[in-house]
Amino acid sequence: MKEFKILILFLFISLFTSCQKEEEEIIDDSQNPAPANLVVGTPLVNLLARTSQFPTGIDNVLDNSSCFYVQLPVTITVNSQNVTVSNQSDYQTVQNIKDASSLDNDIVFFTYPITIKFQDFTSKVINSLGELNNEINDCDDDDDLDEIDCITINYPISINIYNTDNQIANTITLQNNSQFFNFIDNLSSSVIAAIVYPISVTDSNGNNVVVNSNSQLETLIDDSIDDCNSGSGGPNLVFSSVVSSGTWRITYFYDDGDETSDYAGYNFTFNTNGTSIATKNSTSINGTWSTYLDSGNTIFDLLFNGDTLDEIEDDWRVVEFSSTIIRLKDSSGGSNDTDYLNFTKN
Repeated sequence: MKEFKILILFLFISLFTSCQKEEEEIIDDSQNPAPANLVVGTPLVNLLARTSQFPTGIDNVLDNSSCFYVQLPVTITVNSQNVTVSNQSDYQTVQNIKDASSLDNDIVFFTYPITIKFQDFTSKVINSLGELNNEINDCDDDDDLDEIDCITINYPISINIYNTDNQIANTITLQNNSQFFNFIDNLSSSVIAAIVYPISVTDSNGNNVVVNSNSQLETLIDDSIDDCNSGSGGPNLVFSSVVSSGTWRITYFYDDGDETSDYAGYNFTFNTNGTSIATKNSTSINGTWSTYLDSGNTIFDLLFNGDTLDEIEDDWRVVEFSSTIIRLKDSSGGSNDTDYLNFTKN
């Protein structure tokens, strides 16, 4: 009996030590997310969500919405012509009908019922135009850039997780985009999560790339965005036209930590003559902005009077932009000292 008790004690100590070791492998780095963990709201997590989500933007010629995808085959009427859209190649037929004349309305009418699919891979049957309009009205796709559809994560991948609420450590294995997207979509601040590297990713050129860190993965996705159908940045002139249209607010700023809240309430206007103004309540700060090309990258140079906004003064690389969002990045300090700045149009 004594030997049995010693054996039980030994097994308990071994199990406890194993759990402790597994917990220690996940670095609690929520204040500095770049090196190890997947932290809600950080650029890498947002990029991974867009890479793993269901590609709902590929059929915008039909539904004019990136919030959902209309499952094929589907029968439509556009400009008095009936078309059966059986596969993605038929989208061009629909576009050709729309482009044939500038005197028609180009409105697509579906033959119901249809099935729509959302970014989280769930589906819903739509039985009428009214139901479809409800989905479109509930959509808020102007707040997000489109999916990144030219990067493929090669599964399975493993993720170490530690729940700070119940203090349970675990390793999960994800087998496909649906599981990965929903994991990220449900990620909370109480869960410390870290990808188990190395992983394999197929890049926009069809090459399998071995990735060994968060910073390498983020750089790979960022550098491939221009090859994707994702609303990515274009010529310098196009960016200048976008940034000088309307007013903008800062929705993410990272510099040795998340400092977004420091810029709450500021509205930025970038005038076509190269001047800028940042306003908050009754306070206004003048500045200047300019763009130039550096090794094929569009650079957004920001300067402001005084010291209040000096932390966002930089030669920012334009990673990606649309009519509503601008993503900027500065890695001049190296991959472990990367700053981020995101503007969203008001």
